Amino acid sequence: MNFFYLLDLIGTFVFAISGTIAAGQKRLDLFGAAFIGFVTAIGGGTLRDMMIGIHPVSWTTSMDYIYVILLAVAITFLIKEQVFRFRKTLFLFDTIGIGVFTIIGVEKALSNGINTPVAIIMGILTAVAGGVIRDTLNNEVPLIFKKEIYATACLVGAIAYLGLQRTGIPIETNQIVTILIIIAIRVISIKYKFSLPRVQFDQSKQL
Repeated sequence: MNFFYLLDLIGTFVFAISGTIAAGQKRLDLFGAAFIGFVTAIGGGTLRDMMIGIHPVSWTTSMDYIYVILLAVAITFLIKEQVFRFRKTLFLFDTIGIGVFTIIGVEKALSNGINTPVAIIMGILTAVAGGVIRDTLNNEVPLIFKKEIYATACLVGAIAYLGLQRTGIPIETNQIVTILIIIAIRVISIKYKFSLPRVQFDQSKQL
């Protein structure tokens, strides 16, 4: 098992936990929570693979992804009292997930001959699409559409990853450093309430 594949499984695991926690907060039953956990974990990667022409999509070629998702759902339910007690747990796993999946998305796109700007977009898509699906199914406004620094952290991370590639540092080191950069941006932005400006229109001034 290479480091890149391990990262993919880690991202799948933490996003499955993120989805299951979100479903638990909505008091869904076990099947509903497992389903939300599943689509959160594989949603971004599935869209990415379909858009860049990877067939079959990655998670369908190995049972490891299914086992990891089932393990994540099971662990979340076994320790649900401890998990749901902390409001920041969902934020933690979601933040780790976007950090890992941004790099996975960029690297998979580049390895399939996609040009650099589109590879950055694929990295962001991989990171945020699962959360968008999770929040939509849970009848919540997806985080990417709120004023929080979310997709922007993925964008900065993807650019940093490509920049560090040019320095010649080992790819594993680059991946770890970039993931930490994304996590740090997200944590700092929440702690200090940094956000992007909102787009607002004054309807009273319309003709």
